[in-house]
Amino acid sequence: MGEVYVKVRKTENDILITVCDCDILGKKVVDGKLVLNVSKEFYEGEKMSKEATLDILKKATIALFVGKTAVEYGIEAGLIHRDAIIEIGGIPHAQFVMII
Repeated sequence: MGEVYVKVRKTENDILITVCDCDILGKKVVDGKLVLNVSKEFYEGEKMSKEATLDILKKATIALFVGKTAVEYGIEAGLIHRDAIIEIGGIPHAQFVMII
């Protein structure tokens, strides 16, 4: 596994982190009624190693993972359960939300 794009957004109450495999950035996948738009505007951030990604995910209150590597990092960080992963057009996708 290698680098992924990581983008961090801060709001008043949350830290939203998106993690995306580099090879699917900019793709749009349609699978029946489901559409997965991996837009550069939303997902393109800094390219990060596994270690840097796992470190920054500790701060997330909301996280979105798109792609095999990104989802595996979410699992390794303890934020994603394997049963919570869906596939859209063969691309794994998962979301994490911390409820306080």
